[in-house]
Amino acid sequence: MFVIAAPGQGSQKPGFLKPWLADSTNADTLRSWSDSLGIDLVAHGTTSDEDTIKDTAVAQPLIVAAGILTGRALLARLPGGTPLAFAGHSVGEFTAAALSGVLSDHEALELVALRGRAMAEASQIVDSGMAALLGGDPETLEADVISRGLHPANYNGGGQLVVAGTQALLADLAESPIPGTRVIPLSVAGAFHTSFMESAQGRLSDAASTLSPADPQFPLYTNRDGSLLGGGQDALHSLVTQVTRPVRWDSCMESFATDGIRGMMELSPAGALVGLAKRGLKGVPSVALNTPEELEKALEMVAAA
Repeated sequence: MFVIAAPGQGSQKPGFLKPWLADSTNADTLRSWSDSLGIDLVAHGTTSDEDTIKDTAVAQPLIVAAGILTGRALLARLPGGTPLAFAGHSVGEFTAAALSGVLSDHEALELVALRGRAMAEASQIVDSGMAALLGGDPETLEADVISRGLHPANYNGGGQLVVAGTQALLADLAESPIPGTRVIPLSVAGAFHTSFMESAQGRLSDAASTLSPADPQFPLYTNRDGSLLGGGQDALHSLVTQVTRPVRWDSCMESFATDGIRGMMELSPAGALVGLAKRGLKGVPSVALNTPEELEKALEMVAAA
């Protein structure tokens, strides 16, 4: 089995979609989505600057649109019958939900656009943010993090724990790090995947209640605990509740290893999850799909397995 993995917020880079939009079909698809959402995804994927695409309300639909676009290109090229599973990191779970058949592309994009707006607005209530802790064991760091008034937000595996909280407490952490760790501030608007996002989760829940999700057509792993989702309603519930729940990407990678995956392909904007896999899934080949040319590398990996 091969996992198709979708990255989360922070993976975007200025101009990252240019190589994909050289294909007129891809460009037309992205323009159609732009018109539907009222967000110029074409400009944000090609010419918008770094500050513009860091905006949560822009970044989230942009990343999911890019993942769906490149995921569809990958699925069209893979041999029929290739055993596949899907997973996404944080907002990447919306990409995975669309590609696995739980939601239509349009439903996933509409829902994630609302999520981006709601999380951006929730971030304005309290001056908060996130930081990565490198080094140490995340499970043993947890008590120290909580004692400092911070929240574990992303258990990324490979010795990386992302924490969230007020900017004042994050500044204290940077000035006095936990022994054996290094603190890297992250350029995000707020304390995602914590109780700071409760207002956003409420809005997302209301919107999700109008949808009728299908059961996944492929195995679909959840950030909740690395397990496989049982059906469409379970998958949709997971998308809603992950707004205030920690991301357990470490558990996802443990499940990948237990299930004996033969390779991982990360959708554009790729790199972060491949980097984590090199530390957390040693010996498992992986491919970052940042250009159409890299689709060939994915095909070669599948053929060689």
